Amino acid sequence: MFDKLEDLLVRYQELEQELMDPNVVNDQKNYRNLMKEQAELAPIVEKYTEYKEMQTAIEDSLAMLEEESDEEIRELAKEELNICKQKIEEIEEELKILLLPKDPNDEKNVIVEIRAGAGGDEAALFAAELYRMYVHYAESNRWKAEMMNLNENGIGGFKEVVFMINGKGAYSKLKYESGVHRVQRIPVTESGGRIHTSTATVAIMPEAEEVDVDLDLNDCKFDVFRSSGNGGQSVNTTDSAVRLTHVPTGIVISCQDEKSQLKNKDKAIKILRSKLYEMELQKAQSEEAEARKSQIGTGDRSEKIRTYNFPQGRVTDHRIKLTVHQLEAVLNGDLEEIIGSLIAADQAAKLSNLQEEM
Repeated sequence: MFDKLEDLLVRYQELEQELMDPNVVNDQKNYRNLMKEQAELAPIVEKYTEYKEMQTAIEDSLAMLEEESDEEIRELAKEELNICKQKIEEIEEELKILLLPKDPNDEKNVIVEIRAGAGGDEAALFAAELYRMYVHYAESNRWKAEMMNLNENGIGGFKEVVFMINGKGAYSKLKYESGVHRVQRIPVTESGGRIHTSTATVAIMPEAEEVDVDLDLNDCKFDVFRSSGNGGQSVNTTDSAVRLTHVPTGIVISCQDEKSQLKNKDKAIKILRSKLYEMELQKAQSEEAEARKSQIGTGDRSEKIRTYNFPQGRVTDHRIKLTVHQLEAVLNGDLEEIIGSLIAADQAAKLSNLQEEM
């Protein structure tokens, strides 16, 4: 590990020199790439520098213990030595995590697709609540949410909603949200007092750039139709809505949120590109999972990952057996504890796999 850290430190120093070269500064594409590489190495180099400082402090304390006869100074040296030893163990663990292979999609924006599952109107109402939860979470991270397509059920519920979250590192946190979310409560659509279980499916897809997916528009069939839904001057008056069918895969995407047919077409292509990219990712992850177990991962769409229990005011993530008794706060977008725990569990699993391979 320390050989690798030394190599990264040397590379970081090389980058500092390169970025001061006028020829590099004038080549904007190369300059941006080098800046990105430096930014990725910076946290590792900073932590490794701290490690080396702790090593020096330990050596100084040991030297003091050997040379000093004054008991008071020796006690101070012992105390400093214990603090540094504890700190260096913590830094070693942090360095191991920093050296884990990075997901190349972590910094990407995400496209979120939420579909009502079992439970009729109650499932659609729950899907709408999940949408609001993610929008609030995005706002708390200073990310921007942009609606891409919405299919409502007429009583405030969403049969399907697709939206984009623009923000640095959005995928790194939200990728754990893919899967089936389950709600247990007395439905607002019923007068009886029985608790029902309804579901909604969440899919988190990294926004795919043109270079990520080889999409031939000749494989796409476009149909236009009149948008439907609540409000808006263009509803039921113009053929602005777009239905895109990707013939090779059978994927069908409808977009009607924009008044412009062209804008709806652009959004549909963006969603399709991300869906195709996600299919490739799922295939690669499935192949990896066959050889490697204990994967928290990005979740299969059919996997029940979380239950929101209203009578007991709790939220349980089944993958890591975490229960928090803050249902209202979670639905208002306070997901940090849950997502933080999922990231920690994923890192622990990857570290375990890394140690087995070594």
